[in-house]
Amino acid sequence: MVTNRSAAAATRRADPPPRLRAALAAARRGWPVFPLHPYSTFPAVSDWESAATTDIDAISATWSQAAYNVGIACGPAGLVVVDLDPARGSPPPSEWAELGVTHGRDVLRILAERAGQPETVDTYTVVTPGKTGPPGTGVHRYYTAPDGVELRNSAGERGNGLGWHVDTRAHGGYVVAAGSIRRVNGRPGLYRITRDLPVAPLPEWLVTRLTPPPPQPRIPLQLPRGTRRDAYVRAAVANEAANVAHAQPGTRAVTMFAAAAALGELVGNGLLDELTAETALLNAARHHDGVEHWNRAEALHHLRNGLKRGIANPRPLDGITA
Repeated sequence: MVTNRSAAAATRRADPPPRLRAALAAARRGWPVFPLHPYSTFPAVSDWESAATTDIDAISATWSQAAYNVGIACGPAGLVVVDLDPARGSPPPSEWAELGVTHGRDVLRILAERAGQPETVDTYTVVTPGKTGPPGTGVHRYYTAPDGVELRNSAGERGNGLGWHVDTRAHGGYVVAAGSIRRVNGRPGLYRITRDLPVAPLPEWLVTRLTPPPPQPRIPLQLPRGTRRDAYVRAAVANEAANVAHAQPGTRAVTMFAAAAALGELVGNGLLDELTAETALLNAARHHDGVEHWNRAEALHHLRNGLKRGIANPRPLDGITA
């Protein structure tokens, strides 16, 4: 006897709902997927990269619970996705405005011309919903990630990014898959395939542009020993360096500033050399370089502003004897 439940399951396998169909299509390409909230671009699970899977049964079970949108974990999928967006009301910077740029795809085309390379648009491509109809839509161009280098996400021109309204999603990032739906001005907007082609390798000139710089070498620290104040200073340096080392993307700027301000207070009362404080925090921040558009220049900017603040407000240490 066939139960209603088994009949329903068989029907779903034979004719899956649209979002489940989208998740299965991505998984069959070898791209691990995870659920996004319905009509949203935000993950419906906390550890989305670990939750991403190509297992058909697991996907069917998850998407049977709700009409989830579909996220693709780019790192496990071996993908680098170039995300090209329109201006959406904000004018481009002057150097791009002078060239008639109105969309990230214009920027990428110009960058390719400057590099003397083809733009490489013959790859799997998805159009993303825009707020003002087709002229305002974005574009996702999919490429296979290069061997031997771990590319991370980039945003605009920051760090080793490509340019205005050109983002990339790679290790540590995800994209919304074709077949997902987002509400735009109260109406459904579909992520849809516009070029159903094999995924092309990421062009070498883009690999070069997106490859993060090598981490700066660690510089040995020379801190005094022997007195209670020396021990206090050493502990303060170690603590603030640890704060910087463990800061997460989105908190690194404020963490670096706060750590530098704290050590600057010790510089201000003559207990710590300014160069030593700077070196300790740069050593701690070195593994962040190239991750989520963070670089040494940004680290130095927040570090030196924090040191300046701390030096102007020396820390009283009356309770700690020599």
